[in-house]
Amino acid sequence: MAAREGIALVDLDDDGVNRAFRSDVLQGLAQDQKAIPARWLYDDAGSQLFEDITQVEEYYPTRAETEILTARGGEFAAAIGPGRAVVEFGSGSSVKTPLLLGAVEPAAYVPLDIAGDFLREAARALGGQFPNLPIYPVEADFMRETSLPEEVASLPKLGFFPGSTIGNMVPRTAIDLLRSMRLTLQADHGVQPMLLIGMDLVKDVAVLEAAYDDAAGVTAEFNYNLIRRINRELEATIPLDALRHLARWNNDYARVEMHLEAQEPITFEVAGKRFEMAKGDTIHTENSHKFTERSGNLLLQASGWSPIRRWLDEAGQFSLILAEASEPRAAP
Repeated sequence: MAAREGIALVDLDDDGVNRAFRSDVLQGLAQDQKAIPARWLYDDAGSQLFEDITQVEEYYPTRAETEILTARGGEFAAAIGPGRAVVEFGSGSSVKTPLLLGAVEPAAYVPLDIAGDFLREAARALGGQFPNLPIYPVEADFMRETSLPEEVASLPKLGFFPGSTIGNMVPRTAIDLLRSMRLTLQADHGVQPMLLIGMDLVKDVAVLEAAYDDAAGVTAEFNYNLIRRINRELEATIPLDALRHLARWNNDYARVEMHLEAQEPITFEVAGKRFEMAKGDTIHTENSHKFTERSGNLLLQASGWSPIRRWLDEAGQFSLILAEASEPRAAP
């Protein structure tokens, strides 16, 4: 079955501008520490740049996660069982998603992503690999509870959130997302949904910083693309050549932070509003939190998910965790 063109659930104004994008950018730039949520890095160009990042030598998470998916397919199948609708939060990876779909005998596949063109292209590619699998792409902001196509409403669900995207969020936002995923994945007949989620692990600082500041400059281009997008979509005048890509480890929060640092004083406008940055000021564009087994389990449990299984790559750099939605109960 070929992939459908899908449905779109993105809120646009009359000029075709994503309202949430404009609001987040304007609010973020008005803060003392300017910051923009990492999800806005992923327009179509950003999504392609991230795919390029996964191929650079320094970026280990994709190789480690692919190793797990390749080596443990039989274990995934036994733990998950056949017949679930796989709902992927983010456009399907050309490498990782087929490994999971080939292992678990899904009844349907539903990719959710805010980058519509990239989403539909990924869905078409997977449709060619799995011609008998119903595929229903949904263009939506998966940070919120999302209505799935009626064709999968009654099916038990497996959420798939690969990579280290959960690490892009501060804990309260990550908990909100994991709770909304739980609601999105509920089935009509009450079978508890499952979630297979990637979590990157704490390791040597030099390895971590290099993964987000590769020698070829691909990650820097990914970061700069956010400014290009703001300038293009929000009629902004941010001088890109005055900004420098930074990646640094913050030990207090167990995360790598990406910033864009002003190399000189700059003034610019975004959507008709004026902003200033002094030399050395930064726009904080991404966090990549790293986890231990205990902190990863705690995050899931705080969000209504009970961890069932945990898999690591051979080098112990990355983890995939299978969790099941848990019934709310009073403590203890």
